[in-house]
Amino acid sequence: MSIPVALLDILACPLCKGKLKYNAKQQELICTFDKLAFPVRERLPVMIADEARELEQEELERWTSSS
Repeated sequence: MSIPVALLDILACPLCKGKLKYNAKQQELICTFDKLAFPVRERLPVMIADEARELEQEELERWTSSS
């Protein structure tokens, strides 16, 4: 399942207020600025910093190069 495009367009990182990218395979919203991945559970984004995981350097490079 994926997040509706309209929802993705209005969601922002709760820390930096920047644009997020969607990783459908891992069901996460990616903030490349803060290097965080916010989980999506049951089609609901969990936009809590304590619930996010830090991106590995390799993941970050992959997401920043695909901009």
